Amino acid sequence: MPITVSELLDMPHLRLRLHSGTDALERPVTWTHTSDLPEPWHWVAGGELLMTNGTTIPRTAAGQENLIRQLAEHGAAALAIGERMYAPPLTKRLARTSEELGFPVLWIAYPMPFVAISRAVAEATLLEQSQRLIRTERIYRALQQISSQISGLRMLTAALSREVGCETRVCDRATGDDWYPGGTPLPVEIRAAVTARKGNLRAGILAVPLDSDCRVLLADVPTHPDAVLVALARSPEQPDALLLQHAATVCALALSQARLTIEHDRRTGAELLLRILDAQLPPSVAQHQLEELGLRLGEVVCVAVRDDDASALLAGLHLSLWRSAVSHVTAHRDGVSLTLVPDSAVPALAQALGQGGPAGISDLVVRPDRVVDTVREATWALDVARAQGLALLRYADADPLLGPRSPAEAHILVDRVLGHVLELPPEQAGELLTTLRVFLDNGRSWQRTAEKLHVHRQTVLYRVRRIERLTGKRIADTGDLAALWLALKAV
Repeated sequence: MPITVSELLDMPHLRLRLHSGTDALERPVTWTHTSDLPEPWHWVAGGELLMTNGTTIPRTAAGQENLIRQLAEHGAAALAIGERMYAPPLTKRLARTSEELGFPVLWIAYPMPFVAISRAVAEATLLEQSQRLIRTERIYRALQQISSQISGLRMLTAALSREVGCETRVCDRATGDDWYPGGTPLPVEIRAAVTARKGNLRAGILAVPLDSDCRVLLADVPTHPDAVLVALARSPEQPDALLLQHAATVCALALSQARLTIEHDRRTGAELLLRILDAQLPPSVAQHQLEELGLRLGEVVCVAVRDDDASALLAGLHLSLWRSAVSHVTAHRDGVSLTLVPDSAVPALAQALGQGGPAGISDLVVRPDRVVDTVREATWALDVARAQGLALLRYADADPLLGPRSPAEAHILVDRVLGHVLELPPEQAGELLTTLRVFLDNGRSWQRTAEKLHVHRQTVLYRVRRIERLTGKRIADTGDLAALWLALKAV
């Protein structure tokens, strides 16, 4: 058990005297800390006897009251001030606040060395410090027993939870979700606490109170700015801040291992996709290797995205999809990032892209020999999306502003735009298409079109309105008009 303030006062060789806080002498002292900084409460982890030569004591009554309140709020055990040194006169307001909050203020007789008090506390808490060292060793040993796979990361956080004494998670700093996939989602208020990061900073640990029974403790994960260690303290006792810092360091090492594995998988998938596009693999082999990665061609589409920083986009996209447990392969070619994903995962991919720019989505791959075609479809849809200012556009919905690029694309375009017209008897279909062509060639002039076709103006109006009904396009709409014109050219 740690030594108490009362027990320190009872040690005659320490020559400590009580100034105020008579009702709080049973407060445990876990360690000592010396500081003469203006705001010393930022440097306590909880349970320390803070010793000062007095330069940290404000001269005003309001400043002294705030000092006591902040030290009490941040969990210090007591304040000990060296006599006959640099402290200004202590005010009645400081004493009153000390008594009100149950926070002891002590005098250290001159010239008692502070180290003597530190030694007394260290000797009294020797067993507790030994236990802390053992727990710290177990925290680092847990890293040796896990793999870089998802299951290994879960095992690590479970082990850390046991050593720290409360539930711990590694979360994404921006969303509050688990950094690795498959975990049970945290409650909304906890995720909000992670993203807002507003609370009391103590010894590098940010404490965010939720209610009387729960606090969220946040520790930065070194070298991983997108991750944060989250501890859910559901009891009056706060977990050891130093153990949390060690746990965050272990998490940093584990995430580094995981990132190496993730990057290796990304490069392997990119190499596979590029070999398929270059026809270096037989279709059956390509299909088998994609299915081994969880990609069934009957459910997969290609998504194309343009980005100037291809390496950053691919790494970020791959990590985000990995954390969403989405099977995929992604590669970069000719200024376009290409990703094969299940069609059902397109929303997750769109979320991963964020503000990264527009994306084009192909039709289903279906067969291994169609991968090249789907890349072309996705790239075409991407170009149309960029031209129209859309965030996401499917090939089947893309009005081809740039025109069809192959006979296959021309066939698809004609079917999609003019399919219902071509289903009419050949004579009627030919009549409508001829009218549309003459109408567009004559600047959409009803009168000139009628004169060219040797029909009444009202006949031209009837035929164009029928085309609009059959195609679902309106000639008054610029986009629809472009689609009709391109489809007519494709015929």
